[in-house]
Amino acid sequence: MFSLFDSEGVNPPTSRTRAVLPVRKSAAPDVNLSPILSRDARVLFLDVETTGLSWFYDEITIIGWAIDGTYKVLVKGEDPAPLLKDLASATVLVTFNGTLFDLRFLQKTFGDLVLPGIHVDLRYLSRRVGLAGGQKSIERELKIDFRNDLDDVDGAAAVLLWHDYLRGSLPALQKLVLYNRSDVLGMAAILDIVMARLNLQRDFWLQPQAFEEIARRIFGQPAPIISDRALQPSVVFRSFASIFSATPAEQARIVGIDLTGSEKRGSGWCFLNGAVAETLTVHTDEEMVGRIIDLKPDLVSIDSPLSLPFGRTVVTDDDPGRQQYGIMRKCERELKRRGVNVYPALLPSMQGLTRRGMLLAARIRSEGVAVIESYPGAAQDIMAIPRKGAGIEYLKRGLSDFGIEGRYVSEDVTHDELDAITAALVGSFFLAGKYEALCGPTEGALIVPKLTDSIDAPLVVGISGRICSGKTTAARMLEEQGFAYTRFSLVIDDEIREAGQTPDRATRQQFGERIHSEKGQRWLCERVLQRVGGHNLIVIDGLRFPEDRAYFVETFGARFIHLHISASDEVRRDRYAEDASVSFESADDQPVEAGIGPLAKLAQIHLTNEGSLSELKQSLDQVISEVSKSGKCLSQ
Repeated sequence: MFSLFDSEGVNPPTSRTRAVLPVRKSAAPDVNLSPILSRDARVLFLDVETTGLSWFYDEITIIGWAIDGTYKVLVKGEDPAPLLKDLASATVLVTFNGTLFDLRFLQKTFGDLVLPGIHVDLRYLSRRVGLAGGQKSIERELKIDFRNDLDDVDGAAAVLLWHDYLRGSLPALQKLVLYNRSDVLGMAAILDIVMARLNLQRDFWLQPQAFEEIARRIFGQPAPIISDRALQPSVVFRSFASIFSATPAEQARIVGIDLTGSEKRGSGWCFLNGAVAETLTVHTDEEMVGRIIDLKPDLVSIDSPLSLPFGRTVVTDDDPGRQQYGIMRKCERELKRRGVNVYPALLPSMQGLTRRGMLLAARIRSEGVAVIESYPGAAQDIMAIPRKGAGIEYLKRGLSDFGIEGRYVSEDVTHDELDAITAALVGSFFLAGKYEALCGPTEGALIVPKLTDSIDAPLVVGISGRICSGKTTAARMLEEQGFAYTRFSLVIDDEIREAGQTPDRATRQQFGERIHSEKGQRWLCERVLQRVGGHNLIVIDGLRFPEDRAYFVETFGARFIHLHISASDEVRRDRYAEDASVSFESADDQPVEAGIGPLAKLAQIHLTNEGSLSELKQSLDQVISEVSKSGKCLSQ
């Protein structure tokens, strides 16, 4: 596994930790502590500092540990050999909440790590003697004070100290290490007191020296940071250019919205044109939709739940499925599992936001513009940008360092506008194919940035056009070149046959209109794709509504190409196979054809098909060749 500390010649060892003290309400432990009471025991106290709370996305910044009365520290980028050596030689590991936090980060960083055979998690052991809460609250209760001049530093501040260090402040790193050292020393004091209350040996850390002597020894040591040791942070800053250069996101036009639950409170708005952000605060849905129609963006990214949990039918608690299906979607459960704090979609305080988000997304999609759901907090964690809770200036600086330009850098903007920039950036990750789509059955996907490999999405060509324009002919030509062929009318024909009728042009238009109004275009699009799932090249014949385009962009990102084929009314009329029941004019004027005009304005590629079949084929070959070479989203 890749090591954040870039060690050379250090092989990841295997884990041999075998005992962790579980959570108990009893005052005495129910495990055998005699091995750690031995005078031969070597006890190692360990504490890690990280860029955040998510073991899945965040990274270790420093590791501090103490053994044999000596405190040591490892800064990200340094050789971990000293730490690994001490861990391998120790017989007892002591942490505070290491079971859920420190050990997870160590294992993520170093893989299968050799750890001492006994792990004492003070968070749980302390409860046995009536000491509950976090380490600092226990220290206050026990009147332990090793935090001179560090009263203003907590876990959140420790993250900011690391960011300050990355930008050239060695004093910030020094303070971070002193904070870590205080945590390690505090653990030693807590353990001494807990062991005494358990009627076990008191001077547990270094026998037979008293704890006070050890404390003096620790604080009497030279400062653990040496200037020639950390002159240059071993960190590669991620940037817009480094991630999105030569991808469809490089010059994409994306709207990001940090939505609120009510129009009375303004929502953050960002229009991201490549790496340039324009932000403002908007209030009404009408204003948002109007701006989107005017801008014609490639994508809209909304910070709001845009779907219901599986099994739920309404956002309110009177839903019959409330008890059975709950209030959380799979994406929220997964983010919780990864250590990312996120609110359930149907928490009572979230219901208004979820309702508004779903209705707004539906309106935008009806205009043919794709909409994705984003969560700026998770994106900021992944991009190693401090959240707004750490301070608006840190978030602003993080976005600026990432390479996002705009007036927000020098002017006062709201934190909602900064989150809207982040929401738009999630759209950049999506169009570049660098994302995860977290979703459950019937639930829309929450798009989460991914900094590693891009998604290998198929190339999908969707063809629209009025009747007899040649869209089916073009689609079949692509099928001959290896594209898997599917069309909307195939799904509609299935519905017609299930109803006991015979498919023809009239019944297809009738059933198509019914499906659009009753089941919706997204249902129909899903069924269309089910017929060709797993293919790397797909052609979809017969896009009819702007929602069709929006759905396929949301599914395939920049790998979806919308091709519109047109021909004059005279040419199309000549091609029409007239039958006794439906005239060309009547067929061309059916309600299901009403969306073709708006679709034409949304298409990336336009072909006029009034010549020969060979000319049409030549035009198609040229289009596919250009798309395959560039791999970029073609501008509208």
